[in-house]
Amino acid sequence: MNEELERFLNNNPELRFLDVLLPDLCSIVRGKRIPRDDIAKVYADGLQIPSSIYLLDVNGGCTDAGGRGFSDGDPDVKVRPVPGSLSLVPWGPPGAGQVLGSLYELDDSVCPVDPRHVLAGVIERLHESGLHPVVALELEFYLIDAASADEGRPCPPVLPDTGRRASATQVYSLADLEGFTRFLSEVEATCQAQGVPLGATTAEYAVGQYEINLQHVADPLRAADHAILLRRAVQGLARAHDAVATFMAKPYPEDAGNGLHVHVSLMDDKGHNVFDNGTSEGSIQLRQAVAGMLDLLPQSMAVFAPNVNSYRRFAPNLYVPTGPTWGYNNRSVAVRIPAGDNTARRIEHRMAGADANPYLTLAAVLAGLHHGISHGLVPPEPRADNAGTQLDGAVPFTWQGALDQLAKPSALDEYLGAEYLSLYRQCKQFELDTYAREFTPLEYRWYLAPE
Repeated sequence: MNEELERFLNNNPELRFLDVLLPDLCSIVRGKRIPRDDIAKVYADGLQIPSSIYLLDVNGGCTDAGGRGFSDGDPDVKVRPVPGSLSLVPWGPPGAGQVLGSLYELDDSVCPVDPRHVLAGVIERLHESGLHPVVALELEFYLIDAASADEGRPCPPVLPDTGRRASATQVYSLADLEGFTRFLSEVEATCQAQGVPLGATTAEYAVGQYEINLQHVADPLRAADHAILLRRAVQGLARAHDAVATFMAKPYPEDAGNGLHVHVSLMDDKGHNVFDNGTSEGSIQLRQAVAGMLDLLPQSMAVFAPNVNSYRRFAPNLYVPTGPTWGYNNRSVAVRIPAGDNTARRIEHRMAGADANPYLTLAAVLAGLHHGISHGLVPPEPRADNAGTQLDGAVPFTWQGALDQLAKPSALDEYLGAEYLSLYRQCKQFELDTYAREFTPLEYRWYLAPE
């Protein structure tokens, strides 16, 4: 028996079943529930499942992208548990466990539709160049009233620790955090039990909005795993407090959106931070990495903003990027160099929404980093002013525009794979076309009987 599994079973005699978690292209966790007596077989032989479940749209509809689904008879591939991700589920029913899964072909070769493998391929390119990224992700989310979520009309929740409905916020307010003290404490305890390294938690710019930071880790795959596990913990624990946690990019028209910010520093083979040259400006490689990220930004927008709501997040003067910009200690840019100790010099990529897939987001960010360094690209001048006053036409800020941009050949193909990006685009085009066929109340109001 697998040593990790044997130790886990011995330490947790109350375990009744194991949920195998399969986060798909839309970051929706699918999978199977395995009874305790069958878990060892899953570790030994894998778990068979059709690869098409990684190419479903957000509603779980088969997109048949690349002929995977209806066209090929929906054949099975193999799921292997991800080492180090086995844990209990504190908010779940008694005896619940979980483990992340990853897809392989039946001959144990990598299955190309798994976003985790896409990221692994980019990391391999960096390692071949003697570069080792150290990564942390920041996730923003809203807590909303559960009944209002069911009705599709979100409103702030009742604060369980005070008994009043949230009605106002102060950014970085400790009082707002105290309204959900028990919830946030349970998130912290759950993540600690599941090996997810949490950093700071802050109340953000709108009612019921919070940000949880993850700690930097030297394995980007684990960093993306941590984001998936954090999302699952936050959503599961929110339900226990009669609330819903949403990572929707823009749930409220007039309030701040939810972002997924990526922090990256870069080590060489000797453990030296490549971005640090002893100055506050950072090294040539830092500026080259910035240039590469900005160069791949238009092609990457379909990954950073994966649905129609994602583009509502981008608007002037909301501390969200509105173009391919960068700067030092400036939150209005797409690629920010935070202030701090030179030895910890890093890049913060601020473009992605919280609804983006963390594996693909991180793959696109690291692809830009490697692209810029390997080609010696030079960035434009850093911005020290407000770079978010208007949307820049150099970046597609519509869903269709982003998908059209993704269809064009670019350096991003070399990193994430032209085949995978084609599958991704087909899946999202299917979703967009389905959305466009839906009649809306506004459509009737405007056009049914105009006067």
